[in-house]
Amino acid sequence: MDSAVEERSPDQLRTALAARLRAKGWIRTAAVQEAILAVPRHLFVPGTVTVAEAYADSVVATKRGPDGKAVSSVSAPWLQAYMLEQAMPRPGGRVLEIGSGGYNAALIAELVGPHGRVVTVDIDADITTSARTYLDRAGYPHVQVVHGDGNLGYEPGGPYDAIIVTVEAGDLSPQLVQQLAPGARIVVPLRMRTLTRCLTLQPSGDHLAATAALQCGFVSMQGDRRQLARRIPLRGADVVLLLDDPAEIDTAALTTALSTPRVDVWAPVTVTMTEPGSFESLHLWLSSQPRPFGALAVDREATAGLLDPQDKFTCPTLLTADSLAYLAMRKIADGIWQFGAHGFGPAAGALTTDLVDLIVAWNRDHRPGPGPAITVHPTGTPPEPDGRLQLVVPRRNTTIAVTWPALEDRR
Repeated sequence: MDSAVEERSPDQLRTALAARLRAKGWIRTAAVQEAILAVPRHLFVPGTVTVAEAYADSVVATKRGPDGKAVSSVSAPWLQAYMLEQAMPRPGGRVLEIGSGGYNAALIAELVGPHGRVVTVDIDADITTSARTYLDRAGYPHVQVVHGDGNLGYEPGGPYDAIIVTVEAGDLSPQLVQQLAPGARIVVPLRMRTLTRCLTLQPSGDHLAATAALQCGFVSMQGDRRQLARRIPLRGADVVLLLDDPAEIDTAALTTALSTPRVDVWAPVTVTMTEPGSFESLHLWLSSQPRPFGALAVDREATAGLLDPQDKFTCPTLLTADSLAYLAMRKIADGIWQFGAHGFGPAAGALTTDLVDLIVAWNRDHRPGPGPAITVHPTGTPPEPDGRLQLVVPRRNTTIAVTWPALEDRR
């Protein structure tokens, strides 16, 4: 850490953080900026975290599991600002937060003011205990901290004008949805076929419709009702296949496939690092295809020379019983990268060709477009097929639909 940064006061660091978030477009309103400036973020992190680290635009882990992975964290400020702007808490409003840490609840408290109500719920007693301590220390004793299953919300405090979920969810319970007040919003990182999008959802008839979507990553929701993606090690922790579909796969065959020569095919499609929305759109397009699909999480250093996915955490991957192909990317000029596919196994040639064809179709038909419509329907009331490409993700309580616009819809 730069010594000059270390020597700055919390107020100076907080002012600089707000300025960065405003300059990058994450803060759009004066209300959110004032909340960021008001809440002392350094009072909501473990004592091992320096004041300068507390005001960096990055995640701060607050609890780790036995494997060393974070099970609770203070989200990156840019993402917190984005979610607050989407939820739009108003003075006097009632807001429910799922996933406690304290800091985000304090930001919400600033937005709703003294006549509003903020309830934050977490299933982990250690987290609610520390959140209570942090909130009291920072001057927010009026925020209600509840130890409970966030999947169910907190009915006594509702109905809510906004619900903000700060953990990855695979589903939405009817209890949570029923706690929304008329016209309210729920901002939730919802996983769809291994890919998580922070969705801003509003009631629309008998379902919820997304008005905004942003690729993101969160620790997973816990509890008996959690619905997690399956993690299937293909080479220990170095190569893990993530699956969200119920279909079974042949783990041994896919592990063997990684020992076969890699097939590389490149698409006539390029991208720059200044086009982050293109990656989100392409990932969602690839996941929307009616075929076996998963995502690879890869340790690039441990697999150097073998695997080089475009995204090392959740790289879109097409599958057969004994083969796989994932999205790849290579630098071809200063600031310019080319999309392609790497494949392994007996069907590698066909899979890589298919993946490249899909990249080309996305580039031609959907890259410049508005993206898909995302809706969440109660189980038993799925959307009616209308002939357009539609990904339907059935869950226990809901059916998530991702519908791509037909070309004539864009004319």
